[in-house]
Amino acid sequence: MEIQRESMDYDVVIVGAGPAGLATSIKLKQTNPDLNICILEKGSEVGAHILSGNVFETRALDELIPDWKEKNSPIKLKVKKEKFLFLGKETSFSWPTWLLPSVQQNHKNYIISLANLCRWLATQAEDLGVEIFPGFAATKIIYDDENKVIGVQTGDMGIDKAGNNKDSFEPGLNIFAKVTVFSEGCRGHLGKEIISKFNLDLGKSPQQYGIGFKEIWEIPEEQHDEGLVMHTAGWPLDNSTYGGSFCYHAENNQIFIGYVIGLDYKNPYLSPYDEFQRFKTHPAIAKILNGGKRISYGARALIEGGLQSLPKMHMPGALIIGCDAGTLNMPKIKGSHTAMKSGMIAAETISEYFTNNAPLSEYENKFQKSWAYKELYTARNVKPSFQWSLIPAIIFTGIDQIIFRGYLPFTLKHSHADHESLIPANQAKKIDYPKYDGKLTFDKTSSVYLTGTNHEADQPVHLQLKDPDLPINYTLNEYDEPAQRYCPAGVYEVDRTDQNHPKFVINAQNCIHCKTCDIKEPSQNITWVTPEGAGGPNYANM
Repeated sequence: MEIQRESMDYDVVIVGAGPAGLATSIKLKQTNPDLNICILEKGSEVGAHILSGNVFETRALDELIPDWKEKNSPIKLKVKKEKFLFLGKETSFSWPTWLLPSVQQNHKNYIISLANLCRWLATQAEDLGVEIFPGFAATKIIYDDENKVIGVQTGDMGIDKAGNNKDSFEPGLNIFAKVTVFSEGCRGHLGKEIISKFNLDLGKSPQQYGIGFKEIWEIPEEQHDEGLVMHTAGWPLDNSTYGGSFCYHAENNQIFIGYVIGLDYKNPYLSPYDEFQRFKTHPAIAKILNGGKRISYGARALIEGGLQSLPKMHMPGALIIGCDAGTLNMPKIKGSHTAMKSGMIAAETISEYFTNNAPLSEYENKFQKSWAYKELYTARNVKPSFQWSLIPAIIFTGIDQIIFRGYLPFTLKHSHADHESLIPANQAKKIDYPKYDGKLTFDKTSSVYLTGTNHEADQPVHLQLKDPDLPINYTLNEYDEPAQRYCPAGVYEVDRTDQNHPKFVINAQNCIHCKTCDIKEPSQNITWVTPEGAGGPNYANM
C-alpha cells in the first residue's frame, strides 16, 4: 500500500546546510527577498556533520557579507606564520615558505572552525527568512513524468532493522520545489544519484578523493604558537602514496592537527587511520603534543578531482554545487570559499530563473566566468601529477605553479577511479603498525567516542551491500577485506570465531558518515544511504 505523505511547497529547497548551501540561501534572499526557501540538514544541528581543517580564505564571504567582521562572526584568528616540513622517519627538513607556490601561502587567511562558521551563517540566513530544518535528511529525489527534479523526500522514521514499521512510525515528507539545489558535501548520496542518472560526468576524468582526519588538542602553553600554520609531506607514507598533514595553532592553546591520504593508494593493507596515528609519533610532531590532551576526533572524505572531474552542474529543475559537485581547490588545500562562490553563482542563476525565466543551464556559463573556475583551472594539473610519485610531482608542481602559474598548455588526466587502484593482497606488503600508547595514539573505539556519533540501534542498516556474500567470497580472498582498514571508525570487521566460516560484520552505529566505504570498496559493493533522523556524528567545534 502506498504511504500517504504530507507535502510542503517551496520556491527553492536546498539539501545540506554547509558553506555552499547556506551561501546559496543568503544570496537568494539578498537578490530576491520574496522567495520561499528551505534548507534540509541531516545533522542534528547545523554544523554537527561539518569537519574541516580549516584555514579559511574570506574572498567569497567578503562578497556575500562584506560587514562580517562587524556581525560577530567566529572568524577571529589571522594566520601569523607558516612552516612546511619534509619528514623522514626520525628527521625533518624545513622548506622555505617563500619557495612555495603562492596558491599554498596563507598569510591573508584565518584559522577557524568551519562548523562554527556554518552555525553563524545559518543565523544570517534565518534572519533573512530562510527556513532551516536540522535532523531532516533528504533521502529520495522526486521526479515528474519528464524526469525533471521537482523536490525531495525526507526519510521515514520508526522502521526496525527488518524493515517493518514500529509503533513510532512517521512517514517522511514530500518537499516540492520549483528549483532544488544539492549541496550535500563530498560524495553526497543524492548527488551521486543525479550525476549517474543524467550522465553529468560524461567525458570527464574519474572523480578522485582523499580521506581527511582531524583531532583537536589542548597543549601546554609553552608548546603553543598561536596563528602558526604548518604542513608536512613525507613520512609515514611512501613516495608512491599521496598525502600529508596539517597542524594549525588555534586560539586558547588548542591545535587542529590532521592528515589527508589520497584514496587512490594501492596497498590493501594500508590503514589511513593508523598512518595518521603513527604520524603523531614523529619527533617533530610529538614535541608539540606531549603533555597535551586530545579533545575531539573526526574523519571525512574530501573530493580532489578538480576541473577534469567536475561534472556538468545543472539538470532539469536542479543544480549541484560545492563539494557535492567537486569545487575544492586541492593544491590550495581549501574548498570552503569556492563552495560558497559556487552557491552564490547558483543563487544568481536561480534568481534570474524566477525573474526573467532564464534557464538554469546559465549556471554553467556563469561559473566558468568566475574566479572560482579560474582557481580550479590553474590548479588542474597538480593532483594528477602525483601518479608519478612524490618527488617528480613536487618538481612538476613547482614548474606548473611557480613558473607557469597554472597555465601550461595541456591538462593531465586522472587515469582511474579510486576503487580501481588496489592491488591483490598476495602482491602487497603487510604493514606492521605500532600499538596505541593512549598518549599520542589511540584506538578507533576511543576516537569514535569523541565524535558523539549516535544512531538508533533498531533501524535498517544504512550501509547497504549489493551482494551480501561478496565480502567473504571475493573481497576477503582477493584483498584481505580492506574495509577493516580503510574505515576510520571500526564499522567493518571480519569475525573469524569460526575459522571455516568467517562473517562480515557491519557495526553501523559507529559510522561517522565519512563516505570512504562508498568510494574505496573495490567492487563498489557498499552503498551509503542516509540513516534515520539525525543519526551520525555530533561535532562541536570542528
